[in-house]
Amino acid sequence: QVQLVESGGGLVQPGGSLRLSCAASGTIFRLSTMGWYRQAPGKQRELVARIGSGGSTIYGDSVKGRFTVSRDNAKNTVYLQMNSLKPDDTAVYYCRLEGSFNTWGQGTQVTVSS
Repeated sequence: QVQLVESGGGLVQPGGSLRLSCAASGTIFRLSTMGWYRQAPGKQRELVARIGSGGSTIYGDSVKGRFTVSRDNAKNTVYLQMNSLKPDDTAVYYCRLEGSFNTWGQGTQVTVSS
């Protein structure tokens, strides 16, 4: 059974930066595609970024050029570096291990406000 634990959320001013981390248990991490999703109040959960086991990445249109997803297989951890944050980025951010062992983390709140 895989467990995911996110950290790094918080309150930041517009234009600021945050780095989210998602630590995974188990040995399946390095073989898995990992995704970052977010859900704002009253909105559907949406894909923010995804990184394959080989390091290939895709991003949602609203975060391209501002967010960067990366992974450290030695630490079983995936990261989301968020720069130039906007109030519209306010949401609960979730990491997900995708595929046959589909697993979600508990989420971490990101609030962008002055």
